[in-house]
Amino acid sequence: MSSTPAIPDPRPLYARATAQLATLVAAVRPAQLDGPTPCTEYDVRSLLGHLVGGTRRISAVPGGGDGKGADVPEWTADVPAGQWPELFEDGRTRMSEAWADDALMETVVTVPWGRVPGRLALSGAVMETAAHTWDLARAIGWSGTLDEEVGRFALGVAQQAVPTAGRERLPFGEVREAPAGADGYGQLAAWLGRDPEWRAPAAAQ
Repeated sequence: MSSTPAIPDPRPLYARATAQLATLVAAVRPAQLDGPTPCTEYDVRSLLGHLVGGTRRISAVPGGGDGKGADVPEWTADVPAGQWPELFEDGRTRMSEAWADDALMETVVTVPWGRVPGRLALSGAVMETAAHTWDLARAIGWSGTLDEEVGRFALGVAQQAVPTAGRERLPFGEVREAPAGADGYGQLAAWLGRDPEWRAPAAAQ
């Protein structure tokens, strides 16, 4: 990922990634909010809060934010179940507006993992969005088809940005083996240390 011109503008893929994630956010039922996800740090409710907060944090980066967004809440408490789609859609809109200037693709910005050109920062956002899309889909037992181009792009970013060595300093487990025939999302999950065959308990679906 050192040669930025070889990386396509990630904004269209980010838009597609968040559009399909918006569909999943809208599909979450109130009874599923306390259910587990493959990302063991989060249950469904806190994952939704993380996703909404994430759109706000990446939106703040072009204006000088660092992507950590200490002043951006993660909306995990007192949010009515039906409000999550609205909050996430608002975050998607903020992000699109914040990154509209083409010059930002080559502008060096600050994100939690360093100072990088904007296209690299957004490529990382595509990776995280795709990974959490898979998390949420598995958590709510969603059986639709995910955008494979987004998944493959995210997998490529992960394989370059998240090496197999030194993971004790990163929020990812050891690489797992993806099952034969796994799509880009299943391979991405395995690369990031999730169990690629994880399924939600039947009661949570």
